[in-house]
Amino acid sequence: MADDQRLWGYPEVAAHLGISVGATRSRKSRGSLPSPDDDSVPDRPRWKPSTFQNWRPVGRGFRSDLHSSPPPRQETTSTD
Repeated sequence: MADDQRLWGYPEVAAHLGISVGATRSRKSRGSLPSPDDDSVPDRPRWKPSTFQNWRPVGRGFRSDLHSSPPPRQETTSTD
């Protein structure tokens, strides 16, 4: 690779996402992960950590509502 950034394999990606390595492999096979930055070794894809910096998972089981901006505040009025 052109830069010196360390690449992540399945274990590092799994730790970053807070899921098991098996779940990470499953998401990769379903296309639910970003494309690997290095796939020169068969069955050993590698990603740059920066690939996951702004990436958010989508799809079944992901609660996107937990990662969005907070809902707007509702003003309360008192009636006396």
